[in-house]
Amino acid sequence: MSLEFKDGFVSQPRKHWIVNVVLVLALLAFVGVSIMPLISAFNQTQSSTQKSTNTRSGSPSSDQKSKLEDEARGYAQVLQREPENQAALRGLLETRLQLLSLGVGDVKSVIEPLEKLAQLNPEQTRYAVLLAQAKQQIGDKEGAATAYRSVLEKKPGNLEALQGMVALLLTQKRPEAAIGLLEDTLNTASKANKTQPGSVDTVAVQVLLGNVHASQKNYAQALSIYDQAISNDKQDFRPVLAKAMLLKEQGKALEAKALFTQAAALAPVQYKDEINKRSSESPTSAATPTSTPKE
Repeated sequence: MSLEFKDGFVSQPRKHWIVNVVLVLALLAFVGVSIMPLISAFNQTQSSTQKSTNTRSGSPSSDQKSKLEDEARGYAQVLQREPENQAALRGLLETRLQLLSLGVGDVKSVIEPLEKLAQLNPEQTRYAVLLAQAKQQIGDKEGAATAYRSVLEKKPGNLEALQGMVALLLTQKRPEAAIGLLEDTLNTASKANKTQPGSVDTVAVQVLLGNVHASQKNYAQALSIYDQAISNDKQDFRPVLAKAMLLKEQGKALEAKALFTQAAALAPVQYKDEINKRSSESPTSAATPTSTPKE
């Protein structure tokens, strides 16, 4: 579960981002990519050597913190002379994230380098998504929405931005806006995919739309959307799993069990254990609409 730099930008682990409605985003890892709080994502970003050291000692050493603080100051000094030095910006971002994972500093410290990196690399949308996450975590919901929209204007089918924006709208108790966003994405998907094949994962968007309806207790609508997605691609396990989880939550255990089995058979090997785990969980633990503590 690590956040690391790949091809010049930050990548995230596959883990669920729990927002105020668990059911809505319970399938994000299966949808394709996942969104989660920035600092939680970085909670285990130490190298294998650092992890081994921390396991033996039980806590990060003061030397580790001091080293990271020195590195952060060094990157900051470089940026005073060269404010657009991207190597220094990425180094500062990574170092500050590592410090945050150790409980040093606050989330605001990563916003400035993320803003600069997003500005310098508009084609690398991950920076803007991470910026949106950071802003949402400090309570800047408008700033988060602006960052997500900046991605969706360029790439309407970007799943990370779609998922993040949907989560944000749901925390603002705006489910109709979330539904509208996803429906608009589906309505333009065919045209977008003709222009750029594969730019919109329609099944993923359908699953997310169904989950939003389910979170609002529009169960018939949710099941209809899952069925449509299943009909569109009979080899895709994601809508089958989504339907299984909803049926299980409704107490239809036998119907759900058959679908869990089907989903596990269709799924890539790396997802089979998770699907089987969800099949064996109680409905409440698997996906109950609940509120989580405000971050």
